[in-house]
Amino acid sequence: MSSAETVTAKGQGLKGAFSPWSLGAIAIAAIVLAPICAVAALAFFPTENIWPHLLSTTLPRYLRTTLILMVSVGVLSAVIGTSTAWLVSRYQFPLRRLLEWALLLPLAIPAYVGAYALVDFLEYAGPVQTWLRGIFGWQTSRDYWFPEVRSLGAAIIVLSAALYPYIYILARATFREQSATSDEVARSLGAGAWGRFMRVALPLARPAIAAGMAIVMMETVNDFGTVDYFAVQTLTTGIFSVWLESNNAGGAAQISCVILILVIFLVTSEKISRRRIKFFNLGKSTRPVTRVTLKGGNAILATLVCLLPFLIGFVLPVGVMGDHALANMESWTDEGLIRALSNTVTVGAIAAVITVLAGVFLVYGVRLSGQSLPKLLLPLTTIGYAAPGAVLGVGILIPLAFLDHRLAELLESIFGGRFPLILTGSAFALVLAYCVRFFAIAQGAADAAMGRVPPNLALAARSLGRSKARVLAEVYFPLIRGSIGSALLLVFVDCVKELPATMLLRPFNYETLATRVHDQASLENIGDASPGALMIVLVGLVAVLLLARANR
Repeated sequence: MSSAETVTAKGQGLKGAFSPWSLGAIAIAAIVLAPICAVAALAFFPTENIWPHLLSTTLPRYLRTTLILMVSVGVLSAVIGTSTAWLVSRYQFPLRRLLEWALLLPLAIPAYVGAYALVDFLEYAGPVQTWLRGIFGWQTSRDYWFPEVRSLGAAIIVLSAALYPYIYILARATFREQSATSDEVARSLGAGAWGRFMRVALPLARPAIAAGMAIVMMETVNDFGTVDYFAVQTLTTGIFSVWLESNNAGGAAQISCVILILVIFLVTSEKISRRRIKFFNLGKSTRPVTRVTLKGGNAILATLVCLLPFLIGFVLPVGVMGDHALANMESWTDEGLIRALSNTVTVGAIAAVITVLAGVFLVYGVRLSGQSLPKLLLPLTTIGYAAPGAVLGVGILIPLAFLDHRLAELLESIFGGRFPLILTGSAFALVLAYCVRFFAIAQGAADAAMGRVPPNLALAARSLGRSKARVLAEVYFPLIRGSIGSALLLVFVDCVKELPATMLLRPFNYETLATRVHDQASLENIGDASPGALMIVLVGLVAVLLLARANR
């Protein structure tokens, strides 16, 4: 915020506190935070309190399974992401340059698509067991033992293969930024390759790895499609079970609060770990570490270590879905798929535009305001990204349904006749959920982009008589449109992939690509699910390529 704008804001006193920009920023923040507040209110004041019943029956099982899944996926993802980042950053081996970017591609695959592909590949009628029976002459499943495909272990593998890139990209950036000086000092003291990694490189990369693990664990808690397909009961599946099957919204809100506590714990722990451990580069220029060329067995082993996550996380899902899609070409012209594609593009585009515009307005409004309230609310608006989609679904649909019925009754009393539900009977609730869920992306992009604009430019425009709105349109927007475009794309991609919130909030008989793929796969109809899954993957690839370009 420029000095002139600060003086103006302070000079206005109470008038500045209630300026349109300040009020607009506060209103946007309130809308983003409202679903979380609604979940808490529903949990503490339920119509029918089943908390004692949950504590004595299903909740301990849901919580135990969720914690096992979170920790296992977090640790396995950290091992994969850190080891592959270390190898591509410090060593030269066959396919290194290709694998350095290929390891990012699993980000384009929603975990639930990977789950469908793994089951199809490993199940009794799949190619692996069919090949084994042909080789060894086995006739039935009683003739041999094969691991249970739909299990907690399989869910851990699938989620880790889909989520490890979050840790990989942060760890790789940290390893690349580390100076050769510390590595050379450790070498001179007799430390081998393993010792230098454990005693020097890993401690320096610990904050980045911890941040990545926190993201991975939050995404694990948010997952519904994978755990539902593998019949693993977690807190997220518990929300669907208690709300949709038992018809108890208060119980669903209470389980949602347990998830929120877990998420807040993860976010707080990650921030504390970063605050307590800080490293600084004291040199004016950093000399990068020279990569060591591996030969023989070590080179082959390094290539295999980096190749395996890429094969499981990207090649397997794309290969299985592509094979089914080619074998069922008629599915590409199915009316349901075309309708789902149209709904996905429409809702995702509307949500992306609204989210980014609201993010820009909020950041600009906070910068113009001299008041403390908008500044305090700004970081809180990112909580929607940490909250799982199922939690937001509970916090949005129940209050919105209440308002919808009151609105319908009001219209009927004024105009007579019958009025349909406007808010929950349309895609409005879905768009609102997407906006809240991914608002942090737009807000973060706008805040970072505006922070790079020299304040003197806005000051000069104001001195020439430009209004605040014209300064935003004529000064800020041309300079930040690249970041805004990236935010639009990222929000749109996340909207396309989002499953839990979409399943809870979609209107009756309203399909998106994510819900269609899940519904078809749940019916074991992988052939019809494959075209939609590949469309989701293609959209995700655009975001991954954008991410790779930004991190070159």
